[in-house]
Amino acid sequence: MTTDWVHKILAHPNLCRMGHGQRAGDANLGLGWLYYGLVRIERPKRVVCIGSWRGFVPIVLASALRDNGEGGRLTFIDPSLVDGFWRDAQRTRDWFESFGLDNVEHHRSTTQDFVGSEAFQALDPVGLLFVDGFHSEEQARFDHEAFVDKLTSEAVILFHDSIRPARSDMYGADKPYVHTAHRYLDELAGRDDLQLMDFPLDSGVTAVRRSIRDGQLANPSASTPSSLRRAK
Repeated sequence: MTTDWVHKILAHPNLCRMGHGQRAGDANLGLGWLYYGLVRIERPKRVVCIGSWRGFVPIVLASALRDNGEGGRLTFIDPSLVDGFWRDAQRTRDWFESFGLDNVEHHRSTTQDFVGSEAFQALDPVGLLFVDGFHSEEQARFDHEAFVDKLTSEAVILFHDSIRPARSDMYGADKPYVHTAHRYLDELAGRDDLQLMDFPLDSGVTAVRRSIRDGQLANPSASTPSSLRRAK
């Protein structure tokens, strides 16, 4: 990572939006530092990102995979229902390649459709899952549970817009809805087999992973500290 790389991303006004706490003035990726750092620390071979308006999160995650130098790839799932930005496959490839990325595989589908595809069946074990699609409690649950059997034992799941309810007109002023993904996170917080931690900057993100117990993980020393717990 270089300062020039950060400036290149944040030079696009649309990559400074959508609630990740970005700030172009001081080349600050906001929560993007967390996303990038987790991939560099955990070194997953496969990352899945569900939803992104203009690609800030998949760009940051795929850049970290590239910088790991281990051939990691990112599966990006977005049906382009908000507008037509992701509808053209070549334009999508060109967009990511403009940031030096050739390790992004875009699937223009909902999670519901993707899980029935050959691509899903062939998917490598997933080391990091980023959930940032439709922010209802029900969809957050589906996006998570659809990949549970694909996750590695040390996988990290990040839920964006997960801290509080918020009104969204993303799908048009005539189709407003309220984010309720936080309700699903409250449900997960009650499980003894999971640990959660909120990062309330801007729209917020919550990190989730399996609780660390003696003998549960093959290499505990390489895992994120066990302080990742959601306060109740």
